[in-house]
Amino acid sequence: MSIKRLAAHLAPVDFISIVFLTFLICLNIIFWGKVREWIEIIVINLSVIFFIVFLAYIAETTKNRLYIILHRFYSYLIIIFVFKEIYLMVRPINPVDYDYFLIAVDKWMFGVNPTEWLEKFAHPLLTEILQIAYFSYYFLFIILGIEIYRRYPIEEFDKSAFIVVYGFYLSYMGYFILPAVGPRFTLHNFYLINDELPGVFFTRWIRDFINAGESISFNMPNAIEIVQRDVFPSGHTQLTIVVMYMARKYKLKTRLLLTILGVLLIISTVYLRYHYVIDILAGIVFFVLTVWTGRMVSDWWDRKKIEFNSTS
Repeated sequence: MSIKRLAAHLAPVDFISIVFLTFLICLNIIFWGKVREWIEIIVINLSVIFFIVFLAYIAETTKNRLYIILHRFYSYLIIIFVFKEIYLMVRPINPVDYDYFLIAVDKWMFGVNPTEWLEKFAHPLLTEILQIAYFSYYFLFIILGIEIYRRYPIEEFDKSAFIVVYGFYLSYMGYFILPAVGPRFTLHNFYLINDELPGVFFTRWIRDFINAGESISFNMPNAIEIVQRDVFPSGHTQLTIVVMYMARKYKLKTRLLLTILGVLLIISTVYLRYHYVIDILAGIVFFVLTVWTGRMVSDWWDRKKIEFNSTS
């Protein structure tokens, strides 16, 4: 079977995931002397690429419902997988933390450090609400994807899924360019946050869960050295706005819920000390870039698929 014939089965998400995984393979080859796990990453990424191609092929050729669902929703696992993979790469490739620059920009814009200024509004109930909103980020995409999948043609689901996944990959690029740890480490004492910003019921548990996702805990004496460099741009802001945009575009029944959660989530990124305000502004810029260029890339791939089908 020809490469063009195989490529004709790839959805836009498959294509962009293969491109980004290939990009990471190239980075590991270039910086093999810095990334300790470079061989493992290359082998794993090649295996994932093979899996994507294989899953796309069997889903499109057999029309088996289970394969089709797996093909459409595996991307949720891919973005988590890639997020943890770049954890092994960002600091070895770019060992400088640019928090000092991000802090300076915030101070220049506002005359104060926003996370410190927001302390005057801190209240356990507000903290609880915003911490839950921040945690809801992990469910926004599932809610969005399921409703679009159930109500619209599969082509529309593919387009919306592509924009989300493409947006994640763009934000990951920012982590390589301006790695930073965020104000909870630089402007505040990370180990005192439960005392300074206490919640009510679930805040501590949610914080522990989020910290675990970034490979740290409050029991680690050197958490700042280990935490993932994932501050700039604010992917939480960028992708949350993508979700709100998609919810309104497709007139989803859940759009009000997604909008309310989204607004609270964006506020929480600074209030809870995960991000600087400049990260939020960058997230907005990356949102515009995602939607603007994402349409062009997705449409281009759809045209290539038609070309592959006509020549294979």
